[in-house]
Amino acid sequence: MARISHLPSAILLIFSLSLIQSVVVQCKTLKRDVKALNEIKASLGWRVVYAWVGDDPCGDGDLPPWSGVTCSTQGDYRVVTELEVYAVSIVGPFPTAVTNLLDLTKLDLHNNKLTGPLPPQIGRLKRLKILNVRWNKLQDVIPPEIGELKQLTHLYLSFNNFKGEVPKELANLPELRYLHLHENHFTGRIPPELGTLQHLRHLDVGNNRLVGTIRELIRIEGCFPVLRNLYLNNNYLTGGIPAQLANLTNLEILYLSYNKMTGVIPYSIAHIPKLTYLYLDHNQFSGRIPDAFYKHPFLKEMYIEENAFRPGVKPIGLHKVLELTDADFLV
Repeated sequence: MARISHLPSAILLIFSLSLIQSVVVQCKTLKRDVKALNEIKASLGWRVVYAWVGDDPCGDGDLPPWSGVTCSTQGDYRVVTELEVYAVSIVGPFPTAVTNLLDLTKLDLHNNKLTGPLPPQIGRLKRLKILNVRWNKLQDVIPPEIGELKQLTHLYLSFNNFKGEVPKELANLPELRYLHLHENHFTGRIPPELGTLQHLRHLDVGNNRLVGTIRELIRIEGCFPVLRNLYLNNNYLTGGIPAQLANLTNLEILYLSYNKMTGVIPYSIAHIPKLTYLYLDHNQFSGRIPDAFYKHPFLKEMYIEENAFRPGVKPIGLHKVLELTDADFLV
């Protein structure tokens, strides 16, 4: 009799599971995303297309989701939330249809051969957290609409042919943590407004054509509160290192090599608590290196060649180029 009394509950459970399964099976990919991905598919070429089988990028029946496409369920539909198509030699302009994938949180097209500008429609991707288009051949100016990506935490634009000024609209990205702009053709000054970004840990504008001084960059009180890595190397920066730079107490890497900077090295810089790498080489610095640098508990490397320091000034450690991968920052 006990088994009979539990029978209705068992039947109800089976019915509920069947209903859930039916809902999942019937859950379709949003037409907007299907249309956008098929437009992208038509423009990308065989290296990608051979892995994109079927009409539904999120998978259909026995067909899996397209390679590099991640989907999630929102209500009665599936939407595309991540698109990763990198290192497959995509040739041609940036696929504007990507900007119709309004639920994207990650867009990774790095290490391809994309050309032309980054379209202003990129500002439509309001949920985007990671944008990686490094190692392409993109050009022209960065559209100001980039400042509309309010949830962006990681921005990789390095190793392209972007020109013009670094857009001050980047300061409108309150969640930004990693900003990579190196190896482009940016000109003008680095906007000091970037210092208002409360979460910015890594700023790399090296290997461009930027001018100005560090004093201008840090002129906003309380700027760069959590900045760890500051790469300003291989530009046309002038002036000296202001003592106020020591207010950036979280700095670990300060890379100033290959500029036109002058003056003496302030004693205060030696008291940045976690300073680990200090690159001063190939500038016009003079005077002595304060003894406190040689007693710093964390300083592993201080590279000083090709300056006008007094005789007897010595480097610390062995110089090596710091090469960091995307994986070092996707945290």
